[in-house]
Amino acid sequence: MHDLPPSRLLVLRALYLFIAAGLGTYLWPGLLDPQRHWGTAEGQANCMLAAFSLMCVLGLRYPLQVLPVLLWEVLWKTLWLLMVPLPQWLAGHVDEAIQPSVFACSLVVLVYAAIPWGYVARRYLKAPGEPWTWRRTGPRGQGMGAESP
Repeated sequence: MHDLPPSRLLVLRALYLFIAAGLGTYLWPGLLDPQRHWGTAEGQANCMLAAFSLMCVLGLRYPLQVLPVLLWEVLWKTLWLLMVPLPQWLAGHVDEAIQPSVFACSLVVLVYAAIPWGYVARRYLKAPGEPWTWRRTGPRGQGMGAESP
């Protein structure tokens, strides 16, 4: 169980809806167009974004269980912003070809604002991890071998 107030879950759901609606409006019409032919990198990126939009639809129902997908989104966009456009900006010129991506990736600030960071710390940093060993089960689910009581 979690200790988050309903308002925090509502903020997460609003973010999931914003992402799903935005990608649904922008991405899915082109993705479903049989006349559209994609290059390898563009096709892969669009399919990853489509999968992300579907995960965000799932996040409307299960906002906390889909949090790792938002964490992945925060990480890759932050890394890209730090490693691609920031050095160009510091050098005095940002390539025009990446400027639309800079804007799109900078919207990650909304994700930073919506993520319940205290919950993330408790759940993913402080809580014990999953065991690295398997427990064999015998008939009727009774454990065999070394297992904790």
